[in-house]
Amino acid sequence: MTKLVLQLEHVPSPVGNLTLLTDESQRIRILEFNDHREDRFRQSLARQFGSDGVTLVERREPSNARRALVAYFDGDLTAIDSLAVETGGTPFQKEVWAALRGIRVGSTISYGQLATKLERPKAVRAVGLANGANPVAIVVPCHRVIGSDASLTGYGGGLERKRWLLEHEGVLLALNS
Repeated sequence: MTKLVLQLEHVPSPVGNLTLLTDESQRIRILEFNDHREDRFRQSLARQFGSDGVTLVERREPSNARRALVAYFDGDLTAIDSLAVETGGTPFQKEVWAALRGIRVGSTISYGQLATKLERPKAVRAVGLANGANPVAIVVPCHRVIGSDASLTGYGGGLERKRWLLEHEGVLLALNS
């Protein structure tokens, strides 16, 4: 069995350093916060590709994804919108992640609204779990999902990062969020 070769990059950002994995077609496979947890990165690798299903190599030249992320952090908020993403996951998770990509910059949606949009209004918890399992931070914008009362709720990268990302995108947050 041939292992998938993924190219590894470290991307500095205002919200901390990111680990970016892209494939030979420059599709993003994983984008995680470096300091979040090393085990989360390893778990993400195992979930996506199996325990021994991938070889990581350091990328020599910046990928399109890295350049787009830098542009996003520099203020070109739509720079990441057209980046190609390829993930594992269940069909339901992939459906949730695809719906997340449809949330426009500067907008938020609640878990309940997202479940309704997916025509599964009772699947709010399942939507939340899929959101939390997202292996591609920022580009698959799970940070744009908030509580039904407009509060900031769970984010794998931490609530302060979520707040920063939303404010960077022009979302006005309540002071107590």
